[in-house]
Amino acid sequence: MLFTRIGIVDQVREELMEVVISTGQQILDVWHGPYQAAGVPEPLIRNVEAHQAGLPLGLIELKNAADEDATIWSAYAQLQTYKAEIASLLHYNAALVVSDGVQARIGSLTASQEWFKVWRTIDGEGDAAKTALELEVLVRGVFERQRFLDLLQHFIVFEEDPDSGALHKIIAGYHQFHAVNAAVEETVRASGMPERHLLRGGVGTYWAGRMHGGKPGDRRAGVVWHTQGSGKSFSMLFYAARVVRHPAMQNPTLVVLTDRNDLDDQLFGQFQRCADILGQTPVQASGREDLRVLLNRASGGVVFTTIHKFMPEKGEAMSELSARQNIVVIADEAHRSQYGFGGKVNAQTGEMSYGFASNLRDA
Repeated sequence: MLFTRIGIVDQVREELMEVVISTGQQILDVWHGPYQAAGVPEPLIRNVEAHQAGLPLGLIELKNAADEDATIWSAYAQLQTYKAEIASLLHYNAALVVSDGVQARIGSLTASQEWFKVWRTIDGEGDAAKTALELEVLVRGVFERQRFLDLLQHFIVFEEDPDSGALHKIIAGYHQFHAVNAAVEETVRASGMPERHLLRGGVGTYWAGRMHGGKPGDRRAGVVWHTQGSGKSFSMLFYAARVVRHPAMQNPTLVVLTDRNDLDDQLFGQFQRCADILGQTPVQASGREDLRVLLNRASGGVVFTTIHKFMPEKGEAMSELSARQNIVVIADEAHRSQYGFGGKVNAQTGEMSYGFASNLRDA
């Protein structure tokens, strides 16, 4: 199936964009024919919409917190009715929110209940207080103008299920959104690229996401920690997409590094299925010589490889594969491979050997 990414918001003039919230209005079927009420039954007109550039990109379905029979999941069921009966309402939708006025969850048009998640922070500096209303945190955390623009441009991806062929729309969670933004900022600093001042600051960063004492050009961007099942592969994908489009990085080359062939295949497949957000097709190095060829380029490219391919010929030091500043290495399971920078002498042969991470850095 072929997908085309279409930009509907002019990012150059984004300062002119506003998020307009409309409430208490009938849903109008404005996409087909004249502006006439769609004849929707009473239960279908209680909603809140977020418009940007005149498009209804966000839909919040609210239920009465005073009604003991109303829950966020009855709001979710209402959204399924919208999808079935007035699908045109959702043609431009980027995010769906369900709430009973206290609890709140955010998800995509194709998400099941399981994937409607809490948004736990407003500005990314830390989790909101436990006493804060989930709905307030979500609305302020997601629909602030700049954050909503970032979410729309950088943190929504489509993936086709390889087995069923079903198309899934995936939205980043709050931890992915803020961690990726912090990681991109640190990557630009660590790269030493001259246009560091172009990075937008002050939005969406965790204090823990910064390298304390990091210097421009030190080549150490930092570490993003994930718990099991928290969407590490998608965090890597969103990060890659942000880095390749960042003007300061000047069309970088990305090297996605794993320490096992099965992980390499798994992650490569994930990026392949979502290649649209990258704007290019990722490639997989078949061996050491192929890796050298793939990295011998002036710009661009997303290259998958295992760390073992960064191995010099026996008895030789690792040669430099590129002197460019804008080659970014994304190491999966880094705790298993990113060590061994000091050389060791073989007591029997006298030969000096280095760890894979040292070879990678030298390259």
